[in-house]
Amino acid sequence: MSEDPSSTTAPERRSWLDRISQVFSGEPRNREDLLDGLREAQSRGLLSTDTLAMIEGAIAVADQQVGDVMVPRAQMVGVPVETSLPEVLDIVIESGHSRFPVHGEDKDEVLGILLAKDLLKAFASDAPRPSLRELIRPAVLIPESKRLNVLLKEFRLSRNHMAIVVDEYGGVAGVVTIEDVLEEIVGEIDDEHDEAEDGTGDQIAARPDGRYVVDALTAIEDFNERFGAEFPDDEYDTVGGLVIAAFGHLPQAGEELALGRFVFQVASADDRRVESFLLSLVAEA
Repeated sequence: MSEDPSSTTAPERRSWLDRISQVFSGEPRNREDLLDGLREAQSRGLLSTDTLAMIEGAIAVADQQVGDVMVPRAQMVGVPVETSLPEVLDIVIESGHSRFPVHGEDKDEVLGILLAKDLLKAFASDAPRPSLRELIRPAVLIPESKRLNVLLKEFRLSRNHMAIVVDEYGGVAGVVTIEDVLEEIVGEIDDEHDEAEDGTGDQIAARPDGRYVVDALTAIEDFNERFGAEFPDDEYDTVGGLVIAAFGHLPQAGEELALGRFVFQVASADDRRVESFLLSLVAEA
């Protein structure tokens, strides 16, 4: 009688399944054990690269504080309370933001938060326009030391999307939004007002763990410019073409290849093409 092919891998499968069951039953000895189990699940195709990245980001926010991600005071787009509504509208259009701290004579005197939608309602109404002071909503003040996971829970419960960050002396240190916190979990969130630093903004995305997601159709020239690389583009036009040629076969999700100071891991692929890579940079000796 022929041997059941699956029987040769059964011990290995049981061992691995035991480890994964421990991950979800609360038995990992520490956080690194948990992450090791999840990373192994990803390497075996049970979790996508994006899903693993979000889990890692969600775990990491427990160790981060508001001061790590806030927009500092010097870069904060605030509105003086005496500003006329037409001038405020110009600020809204130019910045592309949806919420603005409103302050008195200086930025330490925060009076409230202006929502762009409240401003637009004032312009759309036939009633006499209110003053800016009448449109603002109460501001939430939080310390720089607040944990991000705690802040995210408070944002969800209060339905606030912005908080003013104060330092130990009570002065305004900056501002933080729910988007700032979520980006630590899911990576950079671009909207129509965000400008990429270069032409690869929609093809190369930085992740919280220091790695990058690279679209396989990224031009080699753009990749070289972004990372200071010197890959030739005389034979292949795209990163995908270059890396697949180096593999020597059409790789599957999870396969890795080192090229110089870069490690390319196939993040997404099907039986016809590679869609994206997870890129790690190796420090040069």
